[in-house]
Amino acid sequence: MITLPLMFNHGHLFVKLEGNLWLYDTGAPTSFGATDSLSFAGEQFGLPSSYFGLTAATLSQYVGVECSGLLGADVLSRFDHILDTAGGKLNVSTAELSHDGQSVRLDEFMGIPIVTASVGGSDYRMFFDTGAQISYFQDDSLTRFPSAGSVTDFYPGVGQFQTDTHQVPVSLGGVAFVLRCGGLPGLLGATLMMAGTQGIVGNQVLNDRIAGFFPRRNLLCL
Repeated sequence: MITLPLMFNHGHLFVKLEGNLWLYDTGAPTSFGATDSLSFAGEQFGLPSSYFGLTAATLSQYVGVECSGLLGADVLSRFDHILDTAGGKLNVSTAELSHDGQSVRLDEFMGIPIVTASVGGSDYRMFFDTGAQISYFQDDSLTRFPSAGSVTDFYPGVGQFQTDTHQVPVSLGGVAFVLRCGGLPGLLGATLMMAGTQGIVGNQVLNDRIAGFFPRRNLLCL
C-alpha cells in the first residue's frame, strides 16, 4: 500500500504524484497527461496526450488548477482505494483494503462505476464520477427542488457549458446527502440514457469523510 496526498481544489479532486497534481476521475474511461507514461502505486502506465480533444493544458484551464493530467478508470480500476479527504490522503493498494462504512454496490458501463441512488422514494441508476464538481439528475422533477444557482462545467468532446442547479436530497446505501444537481445538455443527457442511467453522483459525497472505493469488487463504502 502507498499513501498519496489527496485534496479538493476549486471543487475538483486531485491526487499529487511526484509533485504534480492529477485529476482523480472515476467518470473518465481513459487517463491522459502531459507525460507519455506514469507510475501509480508501483505500476507503470502508458498515457495518451489527450482524450476527445481534452489535454492537460485545456483541463487545467477548465478546472482552474494547474495539473498534469487525469487519472481515469483504466488506471484506478486496477486498485483498492481509501479516500480520506478530511485527512488529505489517498491509500492505494493492489491488495484488498477494507473500510467499515456503509456498503454501496457498484455496476459499471465501459469501466465507469454506477450506483443506485434514491431520490424522493424512487431508485435511479447514476454514474459515480469523482471528476464531477456537481451532480446531475436527468428527471423532470429536478426543477421542483430548491434552486442553487448556475454553474459552468465541462465535458470531454463538448467543452464548457452552463447549467442551473438545485439542492436535491439523495440517499446512497442509506447514507443521506443533499447534492447540488444540474441538468446535462442534450447530447450528454442522451448519452446517459443510452447507458441506462439517469444522472451523475459527483465528488461532493466524498467531502469531509473517509470512503472506500473497491472497483475490482464492485463496492463503494461510505
